[in-house]
Amino acid sequence: MKLINLFLILFITLSLISCSKDKVQKSTIEQKSLELQVLEAYEEGIESLKKNDVLYAAKKFNEAETLFPQSTTAPKAALMAAYSYYSQDYYEDAIGELQRFIKVYPFHKNIDYAHYLLGLSWYEQIIDEKKDLQTILKAKEEFLLIIEKYPETEYALDAEFKIDLINDTLASKEMYIGRYYFKKKKWISAINRFKTVVNEYETTIYTEEALHRLVEVYYTIGLEVEAKKYAKLLGYNYQSSQWYERSYMVFNKMYEKNKIKFEKDKKNKNKFLKKFKSLFNLDE
Repeated sequence: MKLINLFLILFITLSLISCSKDKVQKSTIEQKSLELQVLEAYEEGIESLKKNDVLYAAKKFNEAETLFPQSTTAPKAALMAAYSYYSQDYYEDAIGELQRFIKVYPFHKNIDYAHYLLGLSWYEQIIDEKKDLQTILKAKEEFLLIIEKYPETEYALDAEFKIDLINDTLASKEMYIGRYYFKKKKWISAINRFKTVVNEYETTIYTEEALHRLVEVYYTIGLEVEAKKYAKLLGYNYQSSQWYERSYMVFNKMYEKNKIKFEKDKKNKNKFLKKFKSLFNLDE
């Protein structure tokens, strides 16, 4: 009886080992086949991208990622799908892919590039500073993140340049609204807009005009001390600019009138001298 039981146990054990080997072998074959499928999908995506068939390329890259999410090719495929969309101006699709990439692969070695491409995808959609405020702010947010977290990368250098352009755009928007309020005699609203330019976008090309507009507004509402303060600031930093000359004229209402009168008097004086000299001309 014991001999029969021993034989039975030995038979079952050998059967299990055989099944286990079959499973391992089958699993290995399936895994190799899966990796091959991933590689084929990825390479097909690359070929389609070269042919500018970006939608099919993105589809194949997504397929490569989905087939084997644990593979080293998966994050690379996800990033290539985003680039495919970006390369042909499908910015919304690119943004969707990049946001997912950043969430799923936060520690990937190319995460800095993902943020940079995301910033560009927002930036390329800026058309009208009067309407695209969300797009502008999203782009600026990504570029600031790159400068803060990846300052030594090549992306940080371009991000700084892009932020300068974005600040010019934002300052332009503030000036546009400020001028509108000024025309409508909404003084406080106008002041707030012009001050935003001076305080937050002081390195932009609109700072000089913003200072001049503050001089205009404060002088108009009778706050001459405040007007002189901003005129002095404008003169100290931009004395040779046209905006400083305009601010000077705000405080000298008779400046233009006197200038015309002076030119007229000078002309008349020259005529008189010429006539007077002719009286003593010996040749006549």
